[in-house]
Amino acid sequence: MTDARLRHGRISLAISFFVQGVVFALLVTRIPAVQDRYGISDGLLPAFLAAVPILAGAGSIGTERLVKRIRPGSVPRWSQPVVCLALLGVGVGDGLEQVAVALAVFGLAVGALDASMNMLGVSLQRAYGRSIMLGFHAAYSLGGIVGASLAWAGARWGLSLIALYGPLMAVLAPAALLASRWYADHADRAGPADGADRVDQRKPRAQVVDVATPPTPGMRFLLPLCLVMAFVYIGDSTVANWSAKYLRDVLGGSEQLSTVPYNVYMAMTLLGRAVGDVGVRRFGPVAVVRAGAVIAAGGFGVVAVAPGAWVGIAGFTVLGLGLCVIVPQTFAAGGRLAFERLGPEGSDAAVARLNIFNYVGFLVGSPLVGALGEAWSHRGAMLVPLLLVLVTVPYARAFGPEPRPIPCRHERPRTTDVGRGSNGL
Repeated sequence: MTDARLRHGRISLAISFFVQGVVFALLVTRIPAVQDRYGISDGLLPAFLAAVPILAGAGSIGTERLVKRIRPGSVPRWSQPVVCLALLGVGVGDGLEQVAVALAVFGLAVGALDASMNMLGVSLQRAYGRSIMLGFHAAYSLGGIVGASLAWAGARWGLSLIALYGPLMAVLAPAALLASRWYADHADRAGPADGADRVDQRKPRAQVVDVATPPTPGMRFLLPLCLVMAFVYIGDSTVANWSAKYLRDVLGGSEQLSTVPYNVYMAMTLLGRAVGDVGVRRFGPVAVVRAGAVIAAGGFGVVAVAPGAWVGIAGFTVLGLGLCVIVPQTFAAGGRLAFERLGPEGSDAAVARLNIFNYVGFLVGSPLVGALGEAWSHRGAMLVPLLLVLVTVPYARAFGPEPRPIPCRHERPRTTDVGRGSNGL
């Protein structure tokens, strides 16, 4: 695959990540307006909100199966416009049935979109031969900041949901559809762009079997990465759902000041991801993930002991810088490990399965921290994501290349070329 084709694929995928960030932020930041429009009670609202990540997980599972039959780039090509239309449906309905259907479609399409975009990102990173995944997630963070800012402006100007969503979706949906023309599906199958210093990945990878250590059935090797993904999203959902309340009720911040922690968290997420690929190339993914986990744990620690609002804001700022690098590297590591064992289709399946734990962490995090805050203390509740993020540190070695066994000189070779048959041994 040519350099130009890879470059166009990278730009088009970054646009899709950006659009996804805008759309998701436009929904989550206007939940109060959605609740008011449809008269959703406080007791019923959690069920509506929980349904979205649950259905997104189902969409991710479906995508794993779907990409066995169609090219991965076909999934975001149709799912991203569906996400935009579903958001528009949230704004134009007039009853609980309509908003329930719109949110259900949104959840299913978001799961398919998240999984397939990360599949394409992992594939492109293999073709490039260097870390670029953090850049895609930086585009998502930028989109989230833009979307949240547009939602804030819409609330300030008193715009209805349809007045806010309509013009934006009329621009974003066609832009995403146009960008999808240049997706680079399974770019790694065509070989690296320069071919000089990268491995030719077109060669079959299953020609040699280690008879002493048979392959592990399924994808149990993904378990450490699945746990990391869930733990990180427990931390992320804690910031998204509790930072404003924590700053106001625990640290004594004003109503306006309580909006600052999430904004600075997102800004640092953008900054960390924008420069994170350079760090991965220089120091390797294991060092970057470990550093990110330690920094994020430190941020939670500052938040837990903060004497006042501004120290708490500093803690949330540090948090953004630490957590932001881990998720993109989790997708990259899972895709690489599965590719080494099972090829491109295995890589796609691994990304889809890891994506499910994104939603698991989101579902568990907010209720867990809220329940602990009510039963114990809000400061004490912040120690739970701190400890879970620290668990990532020993798991960080799963992000690096697998160590290859060093054979003893007295042992016979441990590998057998199955391509020659039994008579060729």
